[in-house]
Amino acid sequence: MGLLAERVGVRTPSLYKHVDGQEDLNRRIATLALNEAADAVGAAAQGHTGRDALAAAARAFRAYVLEHPGRYAATIGIEPSGPDDPLATASRRLLDSFTAVLRGYEIAENAEIAEPAEPDVDHALRTLRSLCHGFATLQSADAFQRSADIDESFEWLITFADRGLRAT
Repeated sequence: MGLLAERVGVRTPSLYKHVDGQEDLNRRIATLALNEAADAVGAAAQGHTGRDALAAAARAFRAYVLEHPGRYAATIGIEPSGPDDPLATASRRLLDSFTAVLRGYEIAENAEIAEPAEPDVDHALRTLRSLCHGFATLQSADAFQRSADIDESFEWLITFADRGLRAT
């Protein structure tokens, strides 16, 4: 906290007028990151369906992680304190953006109510998160050392996800 106070040009005790310590600061950073990512993904996918929505959302998510790797890293492993926690709200916003993308796919529908079956949507969301999170965080850590173009590899990922979602 002392380094942060120095960096923003205040004394450490003054910093505690705004945050309640390291944990509070981490929660605020994670909430900010999730809201920013939700805004980026939602705006990118809006007006698109199917593969176009998937590609726009995935590219926006990847761009966010690459542009803000530290902020995004703050979102990993932090749990909301309850349903009204701003962190929970921000997390739901990002999931809702990706859920909107899934509406362009025929994820196993419950015939009685003509809505996607909840477990299948959960599986699809986890799959998309794993693909996008994994690729973006590996790229942000400069972990792709092969000679193939990284952008081409990401387009392969989008095609792979699209084919998988169409096959469900």
